[in-house]
Amino acid sequence: MKIIFDLDGTLIDSAPDINAAGNAVLQDEGFAGVSLAQTRSFIGNGAGMYVKRLEAAVTDAHDPARVERMRLRFAAHYETAHALTHIYPGVQEALAALQSGGWRFGLCTNKPIAPTRTVLAHFGWSDLFDHVIGGDSLPVHKPDPAPLHAVIEAMGGGPVLYVGDSEVDAGTAQAAQVPFALFTQGYRKTPVDKIAHDRAFDDWAQFPAIARGLMGG
Repeated sequence: MKIIFDLDGTLIDSAPDINAAGNAVLQDEGFAGVSLAQTRSFIGNGAGMYVKRLEAAVTDAHDPARVERMRLRFAAHYETAHALTHIYPGVQEALAALQSGGWRFGLCTNKPIAPTRTVLAHFGWSDLFDHVIGGDSLPVHKPDPAPLHAVIEAMGGGPVLYVGDSEVDAGTAQAAQVPFALFTQGYRKTPVDKIAHDRAFDDWAQFPAIARGLMGG
């Protein structure tokens, strides 16, 4: 049985590091920083969109050259930003329980692939996933279904469950026509009942039973 996970807001809470990296970029540009709550609301559509939302939050004048400069600086900060990131409670135990039952894992995230690899290594997860796709691994990113389809294909095809925390993840699962489990404690911006999902959960201790129920394993 196969499960493909989102990363930020699903397995890990990386918002504090993203906020710190973003504020460092804003400081370089002479702007005041944004709050952690603002950063959480900006996450979900990739690093490029995050930087655009940063600029919009602090200035009324959109400047493409400034955004590109900020994007490059953000990428440099972000690649090694994991000191403030933590794994959500219960994730390690849930993954271990499923892995011991023969389940295989993939990862499909809009986080750029370089910081994705860095944070996976930081947590000792470099070998946990059969295949990993980041937000810049393909010409498109979620909610386009191509990244999720690429992970599914790399894992040999067949039925999979996708797990994420946001509207972007729900849209990806719908477009890819795969079942979706929604972790409700991540970075979603919409009430749970307004996000398409097969099952929702707020505690990772619940997840192994949910996965078995959805996939029949």
